[in-house]
Amino acid sequence: MTNLTEDLRAEVAPGGTAGHERGLAERRSLRARRARTVNVVIYAVLVVLVAALLVPFLWMLSSSLKENNQVFTVPIQWIPEEFVWSNYSDIWTRIPMMGYLQNSLYLSVIITFLQVLTGSLAAYGFSKIRFPGRDVLFLGYIATIAVPWQAYMVPQYIMMQQLGLTNSFNALILLQAFGAFGVFLMRQYYMTIPDELCEAARIDGLSEYGIWARVILPLSKPALASLALLTFVNTWNDYMGPFIYLTSNRLWTVQLGLRSFVGQFDAEFAMIMTGSVISVVPILIIFLIGQRYFIQGIATSGMKG
Repeated sequence: MTNLTEDLRAEVAPGGTAGHERGLAERRSLRARRARTVNVVIYAVLVVLVAALLVPFLWMLSSSLKENNQVFTVPIQWIPEEFVWSNYSDIWTRIPMMGYLQNSLYLSVIITFLQVLTGSLAAYGFSKIRFPGRDVLFLGYIATIAVPWQAYMVPQYIMMQQLGLTNSFNALILLQAFGAFGVFLMRQYYMTIPDELCEAARIDGLSEYGIWARVILPLSKPALASLALLTFVNTWNDYMGPFIYLTSNRLWTVQLGLRSFVGQFDAEFAMIMTGSVISVVPILIIFLIGQRYFIQGIATSGMKG
């Protein structure tokens, strides 16, 4: 009797174990299929969103290779019947395009450097140095982001005019050398750096400027790259600032220079699109170079506040 019971257990146990394992395998397979389905849906949505974002740029590129009277044809002709490559050579002779690009590059580089410098210094003070009223002062400074530029545009212009800085790059550089957003971005990143590093540097005899330059900055490359890229793009694409302060044609930026193709009764849209494509190239190159640091800096700047 005992031997028969043991034989029955030997026959049932393996089958039960095998069935349990098959059930687990089926559940794992079901979860894997669901995960793949979710991933496919997510990637499909992302592809649709990216395509929607790229449509204006593709239209701009297509329009830059057309005759002027073919830009606004209905329906849109995405591939021109005849590619007008001469637009990319004619624009350099029609307007001083190289001069406009140089002016935009000069302003963008100078303002970006100053904003990164001033923003990182101020952020260090607001994050690593304790002084009375620090948080209140920081809150008040950041609150200026909510004030629209149009609210103080006229007082700013009057100040620059009284200082004799209108129709010069100095007005734009002075007004944009400081930015509350840059201070906020850098300060949020600095808060993720342990205070113990600063304390150890102070014990070793480093000054606050030494700590900022030799300890904090080397650890802040992602945030610095993010701020530099955002500032450069914003300055490069700025239209209203140069439009208000730069009246001489030799000082115009590329955004103002493209206005040369807008006449009283019509506009050369094909040439405007050609110039727009050319103006996008420097931004694209800079973003491709710094995209790794940019994404890392944006992702980590809000981790601690």
